[in-house]
Amino acid sequence: MAQLDQPQLERMHRYWNAANYLTVGQIYLQANPLLREPLSPEHIKPRLLGHWGTSPGLSFIYVHLNRLIKERDANMIYLAGPGHGGPAIVANVYLEGTYSEVYPHITQDHDGMHRLFRQFSTPGGIPSHVSVPTPGSIHEGGELGYVLSHAFGAAFDNPDLVVAAVIGDGEAETAPLEGAWKSLSYLNPIRDGAVLPILHLNGYKISGPTVLGRASDDHIRNLISGYGYDVHFLEGDDPMQMHRAFAELLDTCYEKIRACQEYARSHGVQSVPPWPAIILRTPKGWTGPKEVDGKRIEGTYRAHQVPIDGVKNNPEHLHMLEEWMRSYQPGEIFDENGRLIPELAELAPQGTRRMGANPHANGGLLLQDLHLPLFTDYALGVKKPATEHHESTRQLGMWMRDIFSANKEQQNFRLFCPDETNSNRLGNVFEVENRCFVEPIISDDDNLSPDGRVMEVLSEHLCQGWLEGYLLTGRHGIFATYEAFAMVSASMTIQHSKWMEEGIKLPWRADISSLNILLTSTCWRNDHNGFSHQGPGLIDTVLSKKGTVARIYLPPDANCLLSVADHCLRSRNYVNLIVIDKQPQLQWLNMQDAIDHCTRGLSTWQWASNDQDVEPDVVMACAGDIPTLETIAAAWWLRQHIPELKVRVVNVVDLMTLYPPYLHPHGMEEAKFVEHFTEDKPVVFAFHGYPRAIHELVHGRANEERFHVRGFNEEGTTTTPFDMVVLNGMSRYHLCIEVLRRARRVHGLIPALIAECNDLLAKHHTYVRAHLEDMPEIRDWAWTD
Repeated sequence: MAQLDQPQLERMHRYWNAANYLTVGQIYLQANPLLREPLSPEHIKPRLLGHWGTSPGLSFIYVHLNRLIKERDANMIYLAGPGHGGPAIVANVYLEGTYSEVYPHITQDHDGMHRLFRQFSTPGGIPSHVSVPTPGSIHEGGELGYVLSHAFGAAFDNPDLVVAAVIGDGEAETAPLEGAWKSLSYLNPIRDGAVLPILHLNGYKISGPTVLGRASDDHIRNLISGYGYDVHFLEGDDPMQMHRAFAELLDTCYEKIRACQEYARSHGVQSVPPWPAIILRTPKGWTGPKEVDGKRIEGTYRAHQVPIDGVKNNPEHLHMLEEWMRSYQPGEIFDENGRLIPELAELAPQGTRRMGANPHANGGLLLQDLHLPLFTDYALGVKKPATEHHESTRQLGMWMRDIFSANKEQQNFRLFCPDETNSNRLGNVFEVENRCFVEPIISDDDNLSPDGRVMEVLSEHLCQGWLEGYLLTGRHGIFATYEAFAMVSASMTIQHSKWMEEGIKLPWRADISSLNILLTSTCWRNDHNGFSHQGPGLIDTVLSKKGTVARIYLPPDANCLLSVADHCLRSRNYVNLIVIDKQPQLQWLNMQDAIDHCTRGLSTWQWASNDQDVEPDVVMACAGDIPTLETIAAAWWLRQHIPELKVRVVNVVDLMTLYPPYLHPHGMEEAKFVEHFTEDKPVVFAFHGYPRAIHELVHGRANEERFHVRGFNEEGTTTTPFDMVVLNGMSRYHLCIEVLRRARRVHGLIPALIAECNDLLAKHHTYVRAHLEDMPEIRDWAWTD
């Protein structure tokens, strides 16, 4: 263990002062960055935004990790979980030089510091939390609950990397964070890196105490050690004592990390090692104002955001701010040009060992293309549409099995799934890969190994968080889950989308692999699980994101699914949402037709239409596997009963093609849109999700009021597959009635045919309640000419 002498500790303390000074300056100042003249109201920003409370603790940790990196040549990245510690991390990345390399106009001098301060939480500047513009960050600081899952995702398959994950008091109260402690059971010390959790307790969130902030050490030790961690405590407010103690503690923890890895790499994985975790208690707003207007600030919730307010209009407060900032002695830590003095600057690591410049925090720099087997080799041979049933996702599972094999040396692909891999018909992956598990394994366990790369844990938050951390550090993967429960982690999908929306604007951020989400066990075929498992809402969530990143695919069959999945795994910087059920379903297209269809995004299916060489009376459109089934069956029924009615069938696989091109890059030009949907004919649209989504997509198209959408309407229960579509008014008979009502060509048969459809619906209602299954003509329906 390194022995730190007093001069080194003092230099580290002064470096910390520099970081704290820059943090306060970002929150308050728009001019006079080095206090070369007395502070005056015009030096103060008109709006004071940002958070001071957690920032000194974050900087304290950063300074000490810098020392550890330099002395041990450690490969480390820093994930800041506390929500708004942005100014502290920006300050430290600026001090180490990375910020000025990434943003050359923010120079390491007086003028650059001026720009650094002015840009913080101001129009055209940077946000108050650790975010995409912050070099070294892969974690959105404003998104509480996910720092540990992101950290473990970053550590997977990165054997040399140590991820420091700083957890704030408030974040520790969230359910996702609570679940993420269990990630230890999936971290293989041989092939993975390490995560060093640092639970930073300063006692308060925005306006009240935190649970763990008030808990005793014994309570916290029992909690965290119960998850399997070797828990280390440090508490204090005396800076020099804390510097010495924390340096020793970091050395101890780093040596324990390396000991865990070296033992496993020499003797194999025996069990979950006793990985260290740090509980660091420091005052909230440490080194800031002790008291303002007779109220205690440091160590209370009042230090959370801006501890001294009204400084622009209150001379006493302005004086307090100046005294506070001068307490960090800026004239002794920055030279006459505003640069950090050399004896302090040399404390920072060099090159890519700087945490702001570590390539793992800009994962696209490390990204290697996946070796993807030809997806066409897994095609189903569809000789005639709608005559054979197959489980579409099983073909995807076979392809993913061989993706694992093709990338075994690269070790850069994982499947994340909440205990549903077999259920979702992806189980062929277990022919070559195992479920990851580092806890004891017994003889009855199925495909379980510490070396596995199929990540199953019954937490959508944890699965998606692991994958996001894995992607952001330069790897590839898929998150597969039941459709309804993807909403559990929907906010993560939103935040990851926002991250990429901003990341693609930054030329220094390298492209990363897309976030690929496969939703199966969908609302229409969760008839056996009931209403709780019936909810297609993630479509609406992704639909709300910008066209630069959002993609939604509804492949109707196995060959389309393979084509879409190949495209998604090759793509960069997107959120790709793929929705298809796992149950046996009719197959529609051969592989070449599927490729052509997916490339276009939507197609008129001539074989199912009868409007050849004439304008149709009605367009029947569909998006989704079950809507496709019901639409084709309806078109078939109409052809049998009223062949003179001209019906065109349009299938949509890429939902974003319905947008106008000015709203989405996949959007279809108006002339092409009219080519498929006509200019004025009624369109009966069967949709997998909530009908409002289609109305949003076609808004602004010619005569948009002619679109009549049937979809999921929050009607569900435990029932038969066909009864689900009946309950939601999207059955083939409901679609036929809609077509007959909307058809402009008056025909004497129409009233009788509508009555017949209603009779068939009544017959279905009676039959399923008597026989507990769908009618044979429904169960066994196939296309006939």
